[in-house]
Amino acid sequence: MIAPLTALLVCQLAGEFAVRLTGIPLPGPVLGMALLFTFLLLRGRVPESLDRLTDGLLGNLSLLFVPAGVGVMLHLPLVAREWVPIAASLLVSTLATIAVTALVMRALAPHDSAARHDDNPPHDSAARNEGSPPHDSAARHDGNPPHDDTPPGPAGPPP
Repeated sequence: MIAPLTALLVCQLAGEFAVRLTGIPLPGPVLGMALLFTFLLLRGRVPESLDRLTDGLLGNLSLLFVPAGVGVMLHLPLVAREWVPIAASLLVSTLATIAVTALVMRALAPHDSAARHDDNPPHDSAARNEGSPPHDSAARHDGNPPHDDTPPGPAGPPP
């Protein structure tokens, strides 16, 4: 448990060190996460101990938001005074995130719509049953075949 936690903290420290050394306008932990990701790519797999540690951290992720919530409560008068720019930035960043996600999904999705259309049957039950005889949902036990009482449409009965 100590070794994988040390590896995470060393990557964060390396990111902080690199940011302060180079002056890159990026948070140190973000650069540290990129370093960890690169290391894991080169290694080809995630070590079991690191996997267990990160599962535990992600399982308790909500606890990591408690200090931020306390900070907001401590500065509530400032938040109340600056609520318009805060709300605007939240709205704009949310819309930007949705737009970028949609663009990335569009770029990564398969572009051959004809092939996808053939692989996926229609979800409409009327389209699925096209060409099949009408089906009476009520079970008939008298031996007579079910019949369709609906009048034909404007084009008449189907051929």
